[in-house]
Amino acid sequence: MLDLLIRGGTVVDGTGSAPYAADVAVENGKITEVGDLPDAHARRVISAAGKLVTPGFIDIHRHADLAAFRSGFGQLELRQGLTTIVNGNCGLSAAPLRRSRRAEIAAYLQPICGEMKNNVPTDSLADYFAGQPEAPLHTGMLVGAGVLRASAAGYALEHLEDKHYKAIHRQMEQALSDGAMGVSLGLGYAPECFYTTEELIRALAPLAGQNIPVTVHMRQEGGGVVEALEEMLTVARTLRIPVHISHLKAMGRSNWGVKIQKALALLDEARQEGLDVGCDVYPYTAGSTQLIHILPPDFLTGGIEAVVRRLQDKGVRRELGQRIEKGDGFDDIAKLAGWDGIRLTSLHCPEDHPYQGKSIAEIAALWGQNPLDCCCDLLVREHCEISMVDFMASEEDIVTILQSPLSNVISDSTYPTDGMLHPRVYGTFVHLLEHFVKERGVLTVEQAIHKMTQQPAEVLRLAGKGVLAKGMDADINVFALEKLHQPATYENPCCLAEGMDYVLVDGAVAVEKGKCTGVKAGQILRR
Repeated sequence: MLDLLIRGGTVVDGTGSAPYAADVAVENGKITEVGDLPDAHARRVISAAGKLVTPGFIDIHRHADLAAFRSGFGQLELRQGLTTIVNGNCGLSAAPLRRSRRAEIAAYLQPICGEMKNNVPTDSLADYFAGQPEAPLHTGMLVGAGVLRASAAGYALEHLEDKHYKAIHRQMEQALSDGAMGVSLGLGYAPECFYTTEELIRALAPLAGQNIPVTVHMRQEGGGVVEALEEMLTVARTLRIPVHISHLKAMGRSNWGVKIQKALALLDEARQEGLDVGCDVYPYTAGSTQLIHILPPDFLTGGIEAVVRRLQDKGVRRELGQRIEKGDGFDDIAKLAGWDGIRLTSLHCPEDHPYQGKSIAEIAALWGQNPLDCCCDLLVREHCEISMVDFMASEEDIVTILQSPLSNVISDSTYPTDGMLHPRVYGTFVHLLEHFVKERGVLTVEQAIHKMTQQPAEVLRLAGKGVLAKGMDADINVFALEKLHQPATYENPCCLAEGMDYVLVDGAVAVEKGKCTGVKAGQILRR
């Protein structure tokens, strides 16, 4: 007798093929049959009449490295149909960290990943995995090249010595041996932004010729996005490695409608050349990151303490204002989004909590300051522990990326301990189906499901995931498309997605009739 039978649903199997009517049989955490099974018997039968049956959704770009250690982790993910997530993105993994630099790196990660408490083991990825509590969904990890460099050399060195490269290579190889699914880059962040292209290639040398995915937050995502992509294609050709571009976008109105087409054309040419390259996108016009990234990359030399000291210097501020106004050579978010397009979402000091959700322009007006001084004063007072939401992308560019066969869907969810979140944390995958499938019709349901299941599974080589077929893992969603709703907004982001009737993780019912059951069947996924 089967453990579970999902009867009478419409299967969207994750491959991009047209939906079809079928039953789905589950036993011992695996899918044993998909088809017309009138004679099948099971200990439990779920009626899926009038509903879609799909693989569980996969998000290969989250920043829940530390959230995975918090109580209640998994509920907001499961409620939007996520059964697998991958952390350690943008070069910012919580492990491995050199013990002597843990506090320094933790301060830098805080606005993205939240507070690093003592119960989180970070000496190695093996320690991190061993200390991770049971979870209701599957989690995997990339090793962040940024923390490898910071562990080896801190944030002060712009050019590394042989000993530093050896330390980076040693930790990278150990993390991959411990089960990291690949390596993530954050070239827009310190200290990776200090690499030249040649130095980056040297840092990634242990990956040469290996089928190990490299995901990358590129050096620029505004006016220089095409040039940044060309750099990564050079890296891919030189080292013969798979390269996946994280959250592709063109920031700033002047770049909309032009840069993305060029970037996708470059990726397509590279694929035809034989390179293993692709990209992903989050379906929102606003991003979210640390407020310090309004600053030029070289300004971040020396780490948080050094940044705070520099921001207190009036002469430095004048120079900073000139550089932001000029905007050459870096993603000038203050100009690309505008001071009114940068909202502060996570502020550490209690006296600043009233300013959460307000733009820098609004706060500056309240304080009677110019926006730059307001921003600098906040960064100093908050010790740079500030998250922001920045409105800088075009929905039509998002549509263009979504419609490309090279793209899959991610959330890029950040998990600061305090304050507001971006609505994508709670609702990306339901939002995609509700807005871009139901409302706008720019994707068919089978195309959207493909971009949330098989395609991301293939990017990171997630065996057994992403397709609803015999022999695959029983990570399964059951829902009615017309009932899906994502209520989270920028003003009220912490609202659980609605409409998932059932979510199965390894054959265990993790969501039943829209409610989480508390079952913790998730596994730690290793390469």
